[in-house]
Amino acid sequence: MSGHNKWSSIKHKKGKADAARGRIFSRIIREITVAAKNGGGDPNSNARLRAAVSSAKSENMPADNITRAIKRGTGEIPGVQYEEIQYEGYGASGVAVMVATFTDSRNRTTSEIRHIFSRHGGNLGENGCVAFMFHKKGIITVPLAGVEEDNLLELVLNAGGDDLDKGDEEFEVSTAPEKFELVKAALEAAKIPIAAAEVSMVPQNFIGVDAKEGDKVMRLLEALEEHDDVQHVWANAEFQG
Repeated sequence: MSGHNKWSSIKHKKGKADAARGRIFSRIIREITVAAKNGGGDPNSNARLRAAVSSAKSENMPADNITRAIKRGTGEIPGVQYEEIQYEGYGASGVAVMVATFTDSRNRTTSEIRHIFSRHGGNLGENGCVAFMFHKKGIITVPLAGVEEDNLLELVLNAGGDDLDKGDEEFEVSTAPEKFELVKAALEAAKIPIAAAEVSMVPQNFIGVDAKEGDKVMRLLEALEEHDDVQHVWANAEFQG
C-alpha cells in the first residue's frame, strides 16, 4: 500500500506542528511564487498555481498573502527569486531518497543537503540516480471515520481517480497528476473530509528496514524536512517493527 508507513504518519503529525510555527505558510508561499513565475499568475490557466492556491486556502492563509506571493512570482512586486532544485540520494540500507527544494542560493543549499545526508549515514547522489524508482501521483488521504468505502471508491473512480487503498486509520486515494484537482474537488463537493492532499513522488517498490536501520533513515528524513529550503521529502523505506 503506497505511502501507508511510519514516515507517512510522522509527516502528517509534523505538518501540524510546522503549521504552528509558520513553516507550512512559508512553503506554500514559495510554491505559489515559483508556480506563478513559471506558468503565469492566473490560476485558471496555471494548474500548478491553482493547486498551490487551493493548499493555501485549505490552511486558511490570508488572501493578501496569496496575492503578494503571486505578484512576486510574476515580477509585479520585488521579492526573493527562488530556484527549484531536486536532490537525490541514499539513506541507510540503500533507501532511495528524493528531496524537492526552492532556494535563493544553489551552492549553500547543495552543501547543506549533502551535509545532512552524510551526518545521518547516507550520501547525496547524482541527478537521476533514484528518480526512476518513483512515479508522480496525486495522493489524497481521507479519515476512515464516517466514510463508507464502497461509496468513496465509486466517487473517486467517477471523478477520474485511479485507486483507493484502506489503511489502519485512513483511506488513500491515488490519481494521475492531471486528475488530482478534479478528484479533490469531487471529494470536497461531497463533503468528504480530507486529511492531506498533494501531488507526490510515490515509490514503485519499497525497501524494508529494521528498527536499528529505520531509526537512521528516520533521522535523515526528519533532518531534511526541517531544512528551510526543503519543500518535500520522499523515500522508499518500509519501516518494520
